[in-house]
Amino acid sequence: MKKLALSLALAGMLSATATQAQQQAPGQAELFTGDVRLACEAILCLASGTRPSECAPSLRRFFSITAKKVTDTIRKRRSFLDLCPAASLDDKMRQLVNDISNGAGRCDAASLNASSSFWNSNSDARVINNQMPSYCTAYNNNAYADLAGVAARYVGTPERGGYWVDPANYEKALREYNERIAREDAERPRYEQSRGGD
Repeated sequence: MKKLALSLALAGMLSATATQAQQQAPGQAELFTGDVRLACEAILCLASGTRPSECAPSLRRFFSITAKKVTDTIRKRRSFLDLCPAASLDDKMRQLVNDISNGAGRCDAASLNASSSFWNSNSDARVINNQMPSYCTAYNNNAYADLAGVAARYVGTPERGGYWVDPANYEKALREYNERIAREDAERPRYEQSRGGD
């Protein structure tokens, strides 16, 4: 269902782009160039879990937009994506652009591990939250996006050292995590016994 919605959205975007180009130069359907073209390509690429090499220029342009404050970076990236005429095609496209602006570059495993860690005074250890921020959930679940292949996944539990991984590494990370937990559980009785004998 999601892939169908994405296909329809992309078809609508391309149709709107072609119509806009024809209106700009009647009789000469020119392709968009510069930032307008890069903005449209960035929306297409960031709404998909597969990003071919053709996405490199638009993604480089999108991620090069930064500011000192995260909120300013998001606002500037949104303004860039809004250059694409299809960005305001309908409410769903506007929501996609908003979700991309808020989530792209902030919802991968490395970003989530850095931004969602906190000190747990009960266990006296650093813990990584297993709940995705709402902006990541909105981005990953957008009706016009198909990010299943790239959405980060959580391995384990927070209280036992769980963490986020990219989906390609999930099976290996889960296996390593389970092996570590099994070792820790096997060593715990010996450790508790040695403490009791003091």
